[in-house]
Amino acid sequence: MRQPVLDAVSLTKHFGGVTALDDVSLWALAGEVTALVGENGAGKSTLIKCLSGVYQPDAGEIRVDDKPMSFASPLDARLAGIETVYQELGLVEYFDVAMNIFLGREICRPWWQGSMLDRRAMRRRAREVLAGFGITNVNPSTEVRQLSGGQRQGVSIARAMAWGARTIIMDEPTAALGVRESERVMDVIRRLRDSNLCVLIVSHNIPQILAVADRIWVLRAGRLVAHRLASETNHADIVGHITGMTLPR
Repeated sequence: MRQPVLDAVSLTKHFGGVTALDDVSLWALAGEVTALVGENGAGKSTLIKCLSGVYQPDAGEIRVDDKPMSFASPLDARLAGIETVYQELGLVEYFDVAMNIFLGREICRPWWQGSMLDRRAMRRRAREVLAGFGITNVNPSTEVRQLSGGQRQGVSIARAMAWGARTIIMDEPTAALGVRESERVMDVIRRLRDSNLCVLIVSHNIPQILAVADRIWVLRAGRLVAHRLASETNHADIVGHITGMTLPR
Protein backbone atom coordinates (compact mmCIF):
# COMPACT_ATOMS: atom_id res chain seq x y z
CA MET A 1 0.00 0.00 0.00
CA ARG A 2 1.16 3.55 -0.70
CA GLN A 3 2.08 5.81 2.19
CA PRO A 4 -1.07 7.56 3.48
CA VAL A 5 -1.10 11.35 3.37
CA LEU A 6 -3.39 11.45 6.40
CA ASP A 7 -3.41 8.72 9.04
CA ALA A 8 -5.50 8.61 12.22
CA VAL A 9 -4.25 6.04 14.72
CA SER A 10 -6.44 4.87 17.62
CA LEU A 11 -8.14 8.24 18.14
CA THR A 12 -10.32 8.51 21.25
CA LYS A 13 -12.33 11.54 22.33
CA HIS A 14 -14.55 11.95 25.40
CA PHE A 15 -17.03 14.69 26.25
CA GLY A 16 -17.74 14.24 29.94
CA GLY A 17 -19.06 10.72 30.31
CA VAL A 18 -19.78 10.33 26.58
CA THR A 19 -17.27 8.59 24.33
CA ALA A 20 -17.58 10.28 20.93
CA LEU A 21 -14.66 8.38 19.36
CA ASP A 22 -13.51 4.99 20.58
CA ASP A 23 -10.11 3.83 19.28
CA VAL A 24 -10.76 4.95 15.68
CA SER A 25 -8.07 4.31 13.06
CA LEU A 26 -8.33 5.19 9.39
CA TRP A 27 -6.15 6.53 6.62
CA ALA A 28 -6.49 8.41 3.32
CA LEU A 29 -4.30 8.43 0.21
CA ALA A 30 -3.33 11.08 -2.31
CA GLY A 31 -5.20 10.76 -5.59
CA GLU A 32 -8.23 9.20 -3.92
CA VAL A 33 -11.61 10.27 -2.58
CA THR A 34 -12.12 8.76 0.86
CA ALA A 35 -15.65 8.81 2.27
CA LEU A 36 -16.70 8.76 5.92
CA VAL A 37 -20.29 7.69 6.53
CA GLY A 38 -22.51 6.95 9.53
CA GLU A 39 -25.72 7.99 11.22
CA ASN A 40 -26.09 11.24 13.15
CA GLY A 41 -24.15 10.86 16.37
CA ALA A 42 -21.82 8.23 14.92
CA GLY A 43 -18.77 10.43 15.54
CA LYS A 44 -18.11 11.76 12.04
CA SER A 45 -18.08 15.45 12.99
CA THR A 46 -15.92 14.79 16.05
CA LEU A 47 -13.43 12.89 13.92
CA ILE A 48 -13.05 15.58 11.26
CA LYS A 49 -12.75 18.23 13.96
CA CYS A 50 -9.88 16.26 15.48
CA LEU A 51 -8.24 15.93 12.06
CA SER A 52 -8.65 19.67 11.41
CA GLY A 53 -7.43 20.92 14.79
CA VAL A 54 -10.75 22.07 16.24
CA TYR A 55 -10.66 19.33 18.89
CA GLN A 56 -7.65 17.59 20.40
CA PRO A 57 -8.06 13.81 20.85
CA ASP A 58 -7.73 12.42 24.37
CA ALA A 59 -5.72 9.48 23.05
CA GLY A 60 -4.24 8.35 19.76
CA GLU A 61 -2.16 10.01 17.09
CA ILE A 62 -2.57 11.91 13.83
CA ARG A 63 0.11 11.43 11.19
CA VAL A 64 0.71 13.50 8.05
CA ASP A 65 3.08 11.85 5.57
CA ASP A 66 3.97 9.42 8.38
CA LYS A 67 5.05 12.26 10.69
CA PRO A 68 3.30 12.49 14.08
CA MET A 69 1.42 15.79 14.38
CA SER A 70 -0.20 17.67 17.25
CA PHE A 71 -2.81 20.24 16.26
CA ALA A 72 -3.57 22.84 18.93
CA SER A 73 -5.76 24.80 16.51
CA PRO A 74 -7.11 24.76 12.94
CA LEU A 75 -4.13 26.94 11.96
CA ASP A 76 -1.77 24.10 12.88
CA ALA A 77 -3.73 21.75 10.62
CA ARG A 78 -3.62 24.28 7.77
CA LEU A 79 0.13 24.64 8.17
CA ALA A 80 0.33 20.85 7.83
CA GLY A 81 -1.58 21.06 4.53
CA ILE A 82 -5.06 20.14 5.78
CA GLU A 83 -7.97 22.41 4.84
CA THR A 84 -11.58 21.79 5.88
CA VAL A 85 -14.77 22.97 4.17
CA TYR A 86 -17.61 22.78 6.69
CA GLN A 87 -21.29 22.51 5.84
CA GLU A 88 -21.82 26.10 7.04
CA LEU A 89 -19.08 27.25 4.58
CA GLY A 90 -18.08 30.31 6.66
CA LEU A 91 -18.17 32.83 3.81
CA VAL A 92 -18.63 36.58 4.33
CA GLU A 93 -21.84 37.52 2.51
CA TYR A 94 -20.95 41.12 1.64
CA PHE A 95 -17.37 40.44 0.51
CA ASP A 96 -16.71 39.54 -3.08
CA VAL A 97 -15.48 36.10 -4.12
CA ALA A 98 -11.81 37.09 -4.31
CA MET A 99 -11.83 38.67 -0.84
CA ASN A 100 -13.41 35.52 0.58
CA ILE A 101 -10.81 33.28 -1.03
CA PHE A 102 -7.95 35.36 0.40
CA LEU A 103 -9.60 36.27 3.71
CA GLY A 104 -6.90 36.43 6.38
CA ARG A 105 -4.18 35.91 3.76
CA GLU A 106 -4.75 38.97 1.60
CA ILE A 107 -2.39 39.97 -1.20
CA CYS A 108 -1.03 43.49 -0.64
CA ARG A 109 1.08 45.90 -2.65
CA PRO A 110 3.39 48.72 -1.54
CA TRP A 111 1.88 52.12 -0.89
CA TRP A 112 3.37 55.39 0.26
CA GLN A 113 1.99 54.88 3.76
CA GLY A 114 2.94 51.20 3.92
CA SER A 115 0.79 48.75 1.95
CA MET A 116 -2.73 48.32 0.62
CA LEU A 117 -4.90 45.50 -0.65
CA ASP A 118 -4.09 44.46 -4.20
CA ARG A 119 -7.64 43.66 -5.28
CA ARG A 120 -6.66 43.25 -8.92
CA ALA A 121 -4.06 40.61 -8.07
CA MET A 122 -6.48 38.78 -5.76
CA ARG A 123 -9.20 38.71 -8.41
CA ARG A 124 -6.76 37.50 -11.04
CA ARG A 125 -5.44 34.76 -8.78
CA ALA A 126 -8.98 33.82 -7.66
CA ARG A 127 -10.03 33.41 -11.28
CA GLU A 128 -7.04 31.12 -11.91
CA VAL A 129 -7.79 28.95 -8.87
CA LEU A 130 -11.48 28.65 -9.73
CA ALA A 131 -10.77 27.80 -13.37
CA GLY A 132 -8.20 25.22 -12.32
CA PHE A 133 -10.99 23.15 -10.80
CA GLY A 134 -13.50 23.76 -13.57
CA ILE A 135 -15.41 26.49 -11.70
CA THR A 136 -16.01 28.92 -14.55
CA ASN A 137 -19.46 30.24 -13.62
CA VAL A 138 -18.24 32.42 -10.73
CA ASN A 139 -17.02 36.01 -11.17
CA PRO A 140 -14.35 36.91 -8.57
CA SER A 141 -15.84 40.43 -8.33
CA THR A 142 -19.32 39.20 -7.36
CA GLU A 143 -20.46 39.45 -3.74
CA VAL A 144 -21.04 36.05 -2.15
CA ARG A 145 -24.62 36.93 -1.18
CA GLN A 146 -25.49 36.88 -4.90
CA LEU A 147 -24.23 33.33 -5.48
CA SER A 148 -26.16 30.08 -5.56
CA GLY A 149 -25.49 27.28 -3.08
CA GLY A 150 -23.35 25.36 -5.55
CA GLN A 151 -21.31 28.43 -6.43
CA ARG A 152 -20.69 29.12 -2.74
CA GLN A 153 -19.48 25.57 -2.28
CA GLY A 154 -17.10 26.11 -5.19
CA VAL A 155 -15.74 29.29 -3.59
CA SER A 156 -15.17 27.46 -0.30
CA ILE A 157 -13.27 24.71 -2.11
CA ALA A 158 -11.21 27.29 -4.02
CA ARG A 159 -10.38 29.08 -0.76
CA ALA A 160 -9.18 25.80 0.72
CA MET A 161 -7.00 25.01 -2.30
CA ALA A 162 -5.58 28.50 -2.93
CA TRP A 163 -2.88 27.91 -0.34
CA GLY A 164 -1.44 24.64 -1.55
CA ALA A 165 -3.35 22.22 0.68
CA ARG A 166 -2.60 18.55 0.07
CA THR A 167 -5.63 17.28 1.96
CA ILE A 168 -9.14 18.71 1.81
CA ILE A 169 -11.89 17.58 4.19
CA MET A 170 -15.47 18.30 3.10
CA ASP A 171 -18.43 18.08 5.47
CA GLU A 172 -21.69 17.26 3.62
CA PRO A 173 -20.62 19.10 0.43
CA THR A 174 -23.97 18.64 -1.38
CA ALA A 175 -26.43 18.60 1.54
CA ALA A 176 -28.22 21.84 0.61
CA LEU A 177 -27.88 21.59 -3.18
CA GLY A 178 -30.16 20.55 -6.02
CA VAL A 179 -29.35 17.74 -8.44
CA ARG A 180 -27.55 19.87 -11.05
CA GLU A 181 -25.43 21.79 -8.55
CA SER A 182 -24.65 18.59 -6.65
CA GLU A 183 -23.26 17.05 -9.82
CA ARG A 184 -21.10 20.13 -10.40
CA VAL A 185 -19.64 19.77 -6.92
CA MET A 186 -19.04 16.07 -7.59
CA ASP A 187 -17.14 17.06 -10.74
CA VAL A 188 -14.96 19.43 -8.69
CA ILE A 189 -14.25 16.63 -6.20
CA ARG A 190 -13.16 14.37 -9.07
CA ARG A 191 -10.86 17.12 -10.34
CA LEU A 192 -9.30 17.42 -6.90
CA ARG A 193 -8.65 13.67 -6.90
CA ASP A 194 -7.24 13.78 -10.42
CA SER A 195 -4.86 16.54 -9.25
CA ASN A 196 -3.40 13.95 -6.82
CA LEU A 197 -4.91 15.58 -3.76
CA CYS A 198 -6.20 13.65 -0.78
CA VAL A 199 -9.96 14.24 -0.46
CA LEU A 200 -11.98 13.17 2.58
CA ILE A 201 -15.74 13.72 2.39
CA VAL A 202 -18.45 13.22 5.00
CA SER A 203 -21.90 12.52 3.59
CA HIS A 204 -25.23 10.81 4.20
CA ASN A 205 -25.84 10.46 0.46
CA ILE A 206 -24.83 6.85 -0.20
CA PRO A 207 -25.49 6.87 -3.99
CA GLN A 208 -23.25 9.94 -4.37
CA ILE A 209 -20.59 8.34 -2.20
CA LEU A 210 -20.61 5.18 -4.33
CA ALA A 211 -20.36 7.32 -7.47
CA VAL A 212 -17.41 9.48 -6.41
CA ALA A 213 -15.46 7.70 -3.64
CA ASP A 214 -12.60 5.24 -3.99
CA ARG A 215 -12.86 3.88 -0.46
CA ILE A 216 -15.44 4.13 2.32
CA TRP A 217 -15.09 4.04 6.09
CA VAL A 218 -18.17 3.47 8.26
CA LEU A 219 -18.57 4.79 11.81
CA ARG A 220 -21.24 3.59 14.22
CA ALA A 221 -21.60 4.79 17.82
CA GLY A 222 -18.09 6.23 17.83
CA ARG A 223 -16.43 3.09 16.51
CA LEU A 224 -15.08 2.18 13.10
CA VAL A 225 -17.11 -0.82 11.91
CA ALA A 226 -16.24 -1.21 8.21
CA HIS A 227 -13.76 -0.29 5.49
CA ARG A 228 -14.73 -0.96 1.89
CA LEU A 229 -13.42 -0.18 -1.58
CA ALA A 230 -16.28 1.54 -3.39
CA SER A 231 -15.81 -0.76 -6.37
CA GLU A 232 -16.36 -3.82 -4.17
CA THR A 233 -19.48 -2.82 -2.23
CA ASN A 234 -23.02 -1.58 -2.78
CA HIS A 235 -25.76 0.50 -1.18
CA ALA A 236 -27.23 -2.34 0.90
CA ASP A 237 -23.84 -3.35 2.29
CA ILE A 238 -22.99 0.20 3.40
CA VAL A 239 -26.43 0.83 4.92
CA GLY A 240 -26.19 -2.49 6.74
CA HIS A 241 -22.95 -1.44 8.40
CA ILE A 242 -24.31 2.03 9.23
CA THR A 243 -27.39 0.61 10.96
CA GLY A 244 -25.91 -2.64 12.26
CA MET A 245 -28.51 -4.62 10.33
CA THR A 246 -27.81 -7.17 7.60
CA LEU A 247 -29.67 -6.18 4.43
CA PRO A 248 -30.11 -8.15 1.19
CA ARG A 249 -27.26 -7.37 -1.21
